[in-house]
Amino acid sequence: MSILKDNVNLGPSELRRLISKGITIAPGVFNGITAIIAERTGFRALYVSGSGIAGSMGLPDLSLTTLSEVSEEVRKIASVTRLPVIVDVDTGFGEALNVIRTVRMMESSGASAIHIEDQELPKKCGHLPGKKLIPENEMVKKIIAAVESRKNSDFIIIARTDARAVEGIEGAIRRANLYLEAGADMIFPEALETREEFGKFSKEVKAPLLANMTEFGKSPLLSASDLENLGYRIVIFPLTVFRASLLTAENVYREIFEKGTQSGILEKLMTRKRFYDLIGYDEYEAEDKNISDRGSRIT
Repeated sequence: MSILKDNVNLGPSELRRLISKGITIAPGVFNGITAIIAERTGFRALYVSGSGIAGSMGLPDLSLTTLSEVSEEVRKIASVTRLPVIVDVDTGFGEALNVIRTVRMMESSGASAIHIEDQELPKKCGHLPGKKLIPENEMVKKIIAAVESRKNSDFIIIARTDARAVEGIEGAIRRANLYLEAGADMIFPEALETREEFGKFSKEVKAPLLANMTEFGKSPLLSASDLENLGYRIVIFPLTVFRASLLTAENVYREIFEKGTQSGILEKLMTRKRFYDLIGYDEYEAEDKNISDRGSRIT
């Protein structure tokens, strides 16, 4: 198939189909090439973390990125993969009216789902202390705005609640059920602290659930099969590859700085051939030749 058609995104309906079949693992990606690698590995959906986008810009996850910056990164990622893309849009970039614009921009950028959280601005990483929540009715209004503004009814609106750290597990469950009543398609309980809490939440919130298995946080690192048995339908690994790439970059820079050559670490580097295979270099050249040949026959 032509490279001009290979990357048509499967979209929200595919993500809904996956959720209906069982648990879906969505690894975090933070640019086009990581999306390509994840798809080649065999994953069926992708996750774009707000922290990952901010971090790749050298910024903390404190609501410093803008809607247009996140939208542009999503557009770049969605343009090179067929997989459904789930996007972290923090607090929706403002109030209910801002959420309307956020949903429309995410849809047009190629996202299949977004999650909006109930933190006050400036929001904090979900696994750090000191979080503050907006009133329940304010979050409800954001969810209503998101649901009613989407153009594709399959586009998935995920309500994230950070209430566990502020109001306890019962507060998180209460908020989640309110958000479902407002029209959310799915619930994301952030920073649950035990396996038992994951199970309790699933029993008391009758909706598709998303679990966050980020490293170095408050949640135990449960496997996808464990989470599926507990009733979860998506598990994200938002920063695993990002953190690994940072450590690799740090080590490689140190090697070059200290030794003045990379010759001792060549076995740790992706070869030119493998990289070109990932990005479809030969396919682009073949497409260019095909177009040139057809153009020559006409003129």
